[in-house]
Amino acid sequence: MYMNLAYTHLLPDYFSATARVWIYQSTRLFSLAEAFTIEDRIENFIAQWQSHGQPVQGKGYLFFGQFIVLLADESKTMVSGCSTDSSVALIKRLEQEFATPLLDRTQLAFVVKDKIERLPLAQLSYAIEKGFITGDTLYFNNTVTTKAELETNWIIPVSKSWLAKKLAR
Repeated sequence: MYMNLAYTHLLPDYFSATARVWIYQSTRLFSLAEAFTIEDRIENFIAQWQSHGQPVQGKGYLFFGQFIVLLADESKTMVSGCSTDSSVALIKRLEQEFATPLLDRTQLAFVVKDKIERLPLAQLSYAIEKGFITGDTLYFNNTVTTKAELETNWIIPVSKSWLAKKLAR
């Protein structure tokens, strides 16, 4: 049995390829009850998300039980600093409510043996050296910034990511 990593069919096709994307990764898998609550919080936020008094055409997801993905199509309303701040405030509230970091960029996520495994960046060299992580290991590249990148470059082999240079050592 293989882990189903399909998600692009859930993204709105009416959003521009240049729609902005923000990905927040939890350090743990959320329970089903937590996931439903988080999805409600995201939906409520998106419904009132504004930039300079104009509604932001946004969408939010909880993918794979641990990645919060926010999209904003700026073809109608540009996302201002204040509206970005309001989305970060949502993430900080979720961090507090569910007692889990969502803004920790030192945690990396990989698909290992059909499970999403998180690894501190500091342990990456060891994991590569011991063969736990290889060039073929799928990596969640949370640095993507557009819908087009989310569709093509979010879940990629380590060899095609910024981590590739770590393999050669």
